[in-house]
Amino acid sequence: MAAQEYIGYEKKGYEYLNRFELDILPTYYYQVQDVTIKKTISLEYGKNTVVVCYEVENGMEEASLHITPQFNCKPYGVTIEASQLQFDMTQEGAFLTLVPKEQDMNITFYASEGTYVNRSTFPTSMATPNYLVEENQVYCMDCRTGFMGVDNHFTPYDVVVDLQPFEEKKFYITCTIEKEAVGDGFAIADQYKKRMHKIMAQTGEDVFLQKLAWAADAFVVQRKVVVPKEQEEKLQTSTADKVEGNTAYLKTILAGYPWFMDWGRDTMIAFQGLLLPTKRFKEARQILESFSWFVKDGMLPNVFPNSSKEEPRYNTIDAALWYFYSVYKYLEYTGEKEDYQFVEEKLYPAMEQIISYYKNGTHYGIKMDEDGLILGGSGKDQLTWMDVLVGDWVVTPRHGKAVEINALWYNALCVMEQLAERFHKDAKQYHVLAEKTKETFCEKFWNEEKGCLYDCIEKREDGIEIPDDRIRPNQIWAVSLPYTMLSRDREKAVVQTVYKHLYTPYGIRSLSPEDAEYKAHYIGKLIDRDGAYHMGTSWGYISGGFITAYCKVYEHSKKAVKKALEMCQYFSDHMQDGCLNGIAEIFDGDFSCTSRGCYTQAWSVGEVLRAYSEDVLPYLH
Repeated sequence: MAAQEYIGYEKKGYEYLNRFELDILPTYYYQVQDVTIKKTISLEYGKNTVVVCYEVENGMEEASLHITPQFNCKPYGVTIEASQLQFDMTQEGAFLTLVPKEQDMNITFYASEGTYVNRSTFPTSMATPNYLVEENQVYCMDCRTGFMGVDNHFTPYDVVVDLQPFEEKKFYITCTIEKEAVGDGFAIADQYKKRMHKIMAQTGEDVFLQKLAWAADAFVVQRKVVVPKEQEEKLQTSTADKVEGNTAYLKTILAGYPWFMDWGRDTMIAFQGLLLPTKRFKEARQILESFSWFVKDGMLPNVFPNSSKEEPRYNTIDAALWYFYSVYKYLEYTGEKEDYQFVEEKLYPAMEQIISYYKNGTHYGIKMDEDGLILGGSGKDQLTWMDVLVGDWVVTPRHGKAVEINALWYNALCVMEQLAERFHKDAKQYHVLAEKTKETFCEKFWNEEKGCLYDCIEKREDGIEIPDDRIRPNQIWAVSLPYTMLSRDREKAVVQTVYKHLYTPYGIRSLSPEDAEYKAHYIGKLIDRDGAYHMGTSWGYISGGFITAYCKVYEHSKKAVKKALEMCQYFSDHMQDGCLNGIAEIFDGDFSCTSRGCYTQAWSVGEVLRAYSEDVLPYLH
């Protein structure tokens, strides 16, 4: 039943596949002559454990089902030579334990049925494969995109399950790196489905919203956080799931599968959709609180390291500003007295620090200019989300005053003004700064000729400012955020320009096709893809901001909401192909808008979920 490609041949198990279902868990139905096999794959929630459940109905003759586990232990994105597959291995009854030579972990494999057959006992010779290693497995996509695409796997045993005529048998296998023993596989799969149905039910009865809530769950995971020494005293009253010394176990958001970890910017953008319409307020509090611990010199981490020995990286100008939006939306969805108390006690000091440092100056040249606008970056600094750097090639230089950064800055000042009033702090200072920012923004960023906003204003050393008039999507946040600066006519003009030049069914282009440097397809080697990443490629997550802005300027009229519903339905269709029940990171800028990048991305799912639940669903009836 295996369906894998190798150098020179392939395993065609798909020829026996009758049908496939995705009813929370992926389920495969096979027919091999008169034998039927149902295979269901599940993870155990909160654990590094996978379960595969089998339900077999044998035919008229005796039969044996051979299952060959393929073992590996490596970082994602890496392939392994056969000689590197070195494990210490022990078998005790139905348990098989493997310890990778260079990894500090145990892999425990268990089969509830069958006998282990050592593959080294197979008849071998110089002319036959090494039965202990599945060699030269090919990853077609990696090969096409210039990555290492040939891998090898350790296969020490077969699990052989014997079947009598017409016998029906249910069994499961598990594989884990957890120390605790794994329970019954069928029970784990059932618990996983029940938990997911509960999450989906919390969103109401709308089928698309339930699917989005299901998709969202994959990104909300637990991280072990080593807290900075100066923040350790806060652990005892924190919202963490568990605290051990200076280590807290808290929820975070993975940016995308299969290769992105948790990023500050991505977390703060995905946050509103993944956690708030789905009523996951405890996780929301944990994320807001844990990020506040890591505010340093007014900046939020861009990337958290995978090792406690490394420091977070702070090379981002927008993550800290998106944080204010996340706090605002959290209070919009909760709004109880204790929620404001949580913000005042746990988050507000970090928010004050961010505003102070952005006003007076922090790393990477980030500071408020005398005109009230935020500028930042120079040289090879890539601080906004358009951050590709290839060697010395800064693909999308946006140094200076970026449009979305200043839209976020104004929004942050307004949020602080509202909170300061409630907490009996000095609110006037934020009001004064906000008014100055608004006046200058409207004066400097408006492009009268194109009827939209400049993307960025570069400030040279001699003080001369040079606006970038390329039509990019970043201006949409100057319309979609809770607090905005433009007149309604200008907001509508921005939406119309973005729609005309950048809208596609599966995302918003990163550059107008009318631009000479527009790249229509995200294909080729890494350097080619990096050159297209923010130069025409469509981004699913920006659709959320666009839908919000579109509905806002047309006042959520019936026609506008109907159009917004159509925009969402494209994503509903997309969730039926590519990565099932996921929304990809990016798409080609030109039709047919093929999905690219991460197969499913947190902010793509989150922003479509947020926009659909806030700007479409409430206005349909």
